[in-house]
Amino acid sequence: MFLLAMNWWSLALRGVIAILLGLLTFTWPGITLSAFVLLFGAYAFIDGIVNLAGAVQHSRMHERWGALLVEGILGIVAGIVTFAWPGVTLLILIIIIAVWAVMTGVFEIAAAIRLRKHISGEWLLIVTGVASVLFGILLFAAPATGALVIALWFGVYAIVFGILLTALAFRLRSWHKRHGTLAAPRPAV
Repeated sequence: MFLLAMNWWSLALRGVIAILLGLLTFTWPGITLSAFVLLFGAYAFIDGIVNLAGAVQHSRMHERWGALLVEGILGIVAGIVTFAWPGVTLLILIIIIAVWAVMTGVFEIAAAIRLRKHISGEWLLIVTGVASVLFGILLFAAPATGALVIALWFGVYAIVFGILLTALAFRLRSWHKRHGTLAAPRPAV
């Protein structure tokens, strides 16, 4: 928990990147499918790298880091698959995004359940996780929807996800400022 609070900035960075991606989607609503594919691939890949970095940080402190590792690998794989086959059909792209959103949401909800013992704002991560799962379900339910609508759904999701993740980051920052070095884990002797 202490390490997560100490590295609150990584959640804030993920949130800001998601918000910017969402805003870009609305700024250019007529983006082509290939541009959308590249935007999604870049976001998933960067999100995966940030999660892997968090897993490495957590593993050094012997904290639970498995969920971050899996989420990071999923993000990187989703990004690589997207870049490797940019001509992928809309249906396959929707399935990749839907699976990624549902799995990310499940891991976020699981992390929030663990955090509830340590902070009072864990509901932000639960809402973020639920938003991810709902977004994935919407994509599964309407796979034939046009690329523009999918891009706008993704834009809304990215903005909501980014705002909630950034809010959680600042809650963790506040917790870290209050508890500081008192909560730091002691090195093993």
